[in-house]
Amino acid sequence: MTPEQEELAKEASRLFSGRVEFLLSAPQLKHLPDPDYPEVAFAGRSNVGKSSLINALTGRKAIARTSVTPGRTQELNFFEVGDPTQFRFVDMPGYGFAKAPLKVVENWRKLVRTFLRGRVPLKRTLVLVDSRHGLKDTDRDMMTMLDEAAVGYRIVLTKADKIKSSELEAVRAKVEAEARKHPAAYPQIHVTSSEKGMGLEELRAAILSDIRA
Repeated sequence: MTPEQEELAKEASRLFSGRVEFLLSAPQLKHLPDPDYPEVAFAGRSNVGKSSLINALTGRKAIARTSVTPGRTQELNFFEVGDPTQFRFVDMPGYGFAKAPLKVVENWRKLVRTFLRGRVPLKRTLVLVDSRHGLKDTDRDMMTMLDEAAVGYRIVLTKADKIKSSELEAVRAKVEAEARKHPAAYPQIHVTSSEKGMGLEELRAAILSDIRA
């Protein structure tokens, strides 16, 4: 990292280790908080590790709930970061194989789609992809939705400690090549492990850079 990047990483680390508090859950758009602060949203297939990543980034054990049951997050969950507040995390409903009635799942999709298209303070979306599986059609659907909404996003590979390094590199290269075909995708692929702490420093710095852009 350059000296500037190192300083940004240190500042991001201080910020993320400070005040992080749950704000509210929004089951419908009318429940959204006022658009007072920059926001970074976390998207991904059910059980991809969104809550675990938020917990790891902030050094908490349970700031965001984790569950082995896919589809547990059914609302937009907002967290405030910083004292005073600097920005917000948005934990979005998981997509893919959520164990829920079709009508409920469709309501989630409408909520997410409308949120992405109309949320003015949304600075960046992080699309989380399980390193063991790579991009699935549901991930591609989300990427296309973000492209159409002109919402910039970063792809974050999760659970990188669960596969061999050679396999991980192959997945990263494949995902990176596909990301280049999407106009709203950031070219850099972030490789992370919430359990081992891999890639978290770089991702914190990237998030801080995004909210200040």
